[in-house]
Amino acid sequence: MPLSAPGETVIPPDEHILTVQEALEPLYQKLEQEVETKLVEAAVDAGWSPFDALNAIDQLKKHDGLQ
Repeated sequence: MPLSAPGETVIPPDEHILTVQEALEPLYQKLEQEVETKLVEAAVDAGWSPFDALNAIDQLKKHDGLQ
């Protein structure tokens, strides 16, 4: 998986009025959605239900402190 989404640009510090968090947030959210989609697809391909896959992802996020 590429480190940045195609077509997404991170604005350099001298050309913005946003914080770095505000500048990166849209890209982070897009990448997070792409990862979650791939995880659900992999789980469904392995025979799990989408519901079970999403529950497992939520548990992993809680375990990693991301929620």
